[in-house]
Amino acid sequence: MIGRTLSSFFWGLVADRYGRKPVIVFALFSVVILNTLFGLSTKFLMAFITRFLLGVLNGLLAPMKAYCIEVCRAEHHALGLSIVHTAWAMGLVIGPALGGYLAQPATKYPDSFSKLSALGRFPYLLPSLAVSLFAAVVLVVCIWLPETIHLHNCYKRKVTLDKATESNPNCADTTENKRLINNWPWISATISFSIFALHDTAYGEIISLWAVSGRRYGGLSFSSEDIGNVLAVAGASLLVCQLFFYQWVDKTLGTVYSSRFAAALSTVIVATTPFMTYLSGFKLSLAIYPALMIKNILSTTVGTGLSLLQNNAVPQKQRGAANGISTTAMSFFKAVAPIGAGALFSWAQKHADNIFVSGDQVVFLILNLILFLGVLSTFEPFLVIPAKPEHLF
Repeated sequence: MIGRTLSSFFWGLVADRYGRKPVIVFALFSVVILNTLFGLSTKFLMAFITRFLLGVLNGLLAPMKAYCIEVCRAEHHALGLSIVHTAWAMGLVIGPALGGYLAQPATKYPDSFSKLSALGRFPYLLPSLAVSLFAAVVLVVCIWLPETIHLHNCYKRKVTLDKATESNPNCADTTENKRLINNWPWISATISFSIFALHDTAYGEIISLWAVSGRRYGGLSFSSEDIGNVLAVAGASLLVCQLFFYQWVDKTLGTVYSSRFAAALSTVIVATTPFMTYLSGFKLSLAIYPALMIKNILSTTVGTGLSLLQNNAVPQKQRGAANGISTTAMSFFKAVAPIGAGALFSWAQKHADNIFVSGDQVVFLILNLILFLGVLSTFEPFLVIPAKPEHLF
């Protein structure tokens, strides 16, 4: 995340100047090489360097957001960005599961893998190879990926603004060549997006630690398999909801209202979560599974909506840079959040027996305060709506 924080804006500029496809292809190539090297790491320094370089060289997210806006018609922008955010969220579920099943294969599956083999000497190579192989397949598929930056490039055509707007809505704001630093609709959406990125990452860090911690600490005493099953179900429900229902929700409520409603409803789930420690058995399952499923869906709804606002607030020739800056801010908070969340959870473990408010309740209270700031940022005057807002409400 630190590496991506340092480089995302650069890759956004490259995507604006040379096209989306070259950046996407190079990012996938870096995943194939560096992820394999990470699996071959035998020392911490090598693992650290390969992960850092993977972040620096992987400028995939910013051009992909711009790409999905440009490859879809206006009425399908919500679905396009929803798929991008769903893919990211699914990766966060599938990735740890893949690592859990494939790491240390010589120990887990001694009949199939020898300890003297390469997979025995490099116990984390197999999951890394699986990810690299998947990235290599996607890299080959990119041969047929069309470039989009020239398809809607109205700036070099000798046409009137009215004609350009009529033939291509993406070019409707060509006269608004604002510098990004003066584009308040984009800045306000990016700030809101960063707040929710901070919350979501901290929440994801804490919820797993809290679930596996003991009852005396206010946790659920789950095993790693239990929390894996919960996350897997939550990921599957997220995929179904985002692919089949999000576009309808966005069209019915509008981008701003759907994001605001999802964020507000999330505060209820976060506030009630620590009290699940008093449940057990079937009642606990009946509470924790729907709670995490709904929370994942709501978080992705908010992220997708704010990404739509960001992309609607900038012209096409600034879209790569705008998404690059947004990804930089998001990566910074995603790098900071686990550190803060870990320290906060550690404090909670030491104050589990407070008389008035237990440590875990304080943790979720702070998470809710961050979420409340996020909800507040979706209201005017904190959120400035870009021009032509009729499809955003």
